[in-house]
Amino acid sequence: MRTRFAPSPTGFLHLGGARTALFNWAFARKEGGKFILRIEDTDVARSTEEAVEVILDSLRWLGLHWDEGPYFQSQRLEIYRKYALLLWEKGLAYECFCTPEELKERRQETMAQGESWRYDRKCWNLKEEEKEKLKKEGRKSILRFYIPPGETTFIDMLRGEVHFHNEELDDFVIMKSDGMPTYNFACVVDDALMKISHIIRGDDHISNTPRQVLLYQAFNFPIPQFAHIPMILGKDKTRLSKRHGSPSVTYYRDQGYLPDALFNYLARLSWASGEEEKEIFSREEIVERFSIENVTKHAAVFDLDKLNWMNSVYIRQADNKYLCSILEEILVRRGRIKPEEITPSHREYWEKVIALMKERIKYVAQLEEEASYFFTEEVEFDPVAFEEVLRREGVEEVLKECEEMLSRIEDFRAPVLEEAVREMAKKRGVKAAQIIHPLRVAVSGKKVGPGLFELLEVLGKERVIGRIQRARQQIKEGYPLRDSGDE
Repeated sequence: MRTRFAPSPTGFLHLGGARTALFNWAFARKEGGKFILRIEDTDVARSTEEAVEVILDSLRWLGLHWDEGPYFQSQRLEIYRKYALLLWEKGLAYECFCTPEELKERRQETMAQGESWRYDRKCWNLKEEEKEKLKKEGRKSILRFYIPPGETTFIDMLRGEVHFHNEELDDFVIMKSDGMPTYNFACVVDDALMKISHIIRGDDHISNTPRQVLLYQAFNFPIPQFAHIPMILGKDKTRLSKRHGSPSVTYYRDQGYLPDALFNYLARLSWASGEEEKEIFSREEIVERFSIENVTKHAAVFDLDKLNWMNSVYIRQADNKYLCSILEEILVRRGRIKPEEITPSHREYWEKVIALMKERIKYVAQLEEEASYFFTEEVEFDPVAFEEVLRREGVEEVLKECEEMLSRIEDFRAPVLEEAVREMAKKRGVKAAQIIHPLRVAVSGKKVGPGLFELLEVLGKERVIGRIQRARQQIKEGYPLRDSGDE
């Protein structure tokens, strides 16, 4: 049993494509078969080496390792030309000299009469002298496949028997004028020669399947089994796009989603495990339970909130060193630090940050986005927090006393710090909150965050004292509020 994933390298790996690859991979692993990777790069104008690397990196990151390939269609052009010539010699394909402009004009005329357009076979019975005349005029030909009369039927593993009337299909192009094969033609030749037994792909390909089946029959190739899986939609039930959150696998990797979490989430889109109350599955469990029969026919809905929840579960279970490696990549990518500047002490500190914050985040980049005070020397005060907390009368004096008190503490651990702050509040005859809130804003710039005393411990004595001093200075000078745009 052999499955394949065959992306076109014209951009990033879409979540829909990643799920298709995952289903093919899981099915092959479940059945003890092979998972083949083929890069369909015959669209020279749009295919790029960069996109190839993005796709390969995304598949590796998700753990969808292929058994053969990657094969590149751009390196197999002679094979396609050989099989196209075979169809031409058998009278199953013919040269067409119609220009795009002529085709457009005839299409518009047909549609103006209220009829649907299909190629009118103007070039089907051209005589050799007519062909030579057209060639002398400088016209280039394409090669069209002749659609026979009748009906084309194939078995879909999800939908059962599917029928198409051949009269609904037109004589489609198999080789373009530049010698490049079209998708349907190259796809069939490759799948047959690579002995692909099962083709699992999106249901937007259903209309391609009868054309491909006719090509299989023309070559006397064995016809593989097809399974057209439903599309992934946004919550508004439209096709998944950027307005629903990025559809790119790379985006979720760069945001600090864990590959096992995204793998788990994608696997559950349109696949019924048989344990509907269970959401978290290991890769091994997914492979063990996977079957095409359990893939639903209705479209899946991408729910970012659910993905965030699932990823937070994986984060809480993850090793801190592993999370630290992800955080390190994010900080480097976002320019917080250069790779050559990273020391063991940096990693030790980041692990402490992760240990403190991992219960509060949905993806690793949230640390840098919502708790940036861990990764900068100077705190950026939230203007509202500064106005409501630090500008109050007597706060500068409270912070001065905090600075003196914390400077005397040698054992800078959370329990010791909490005891000292509460003792200070008791001596001043105030509630501890009247010290805790200003101290939090002074060291983090924010009104909310993790437990204050654990935060102080992670930041460390030197950093905490420095931030209190700066906060006091800002109170005296008046912290500049963000420009509202008014003159």
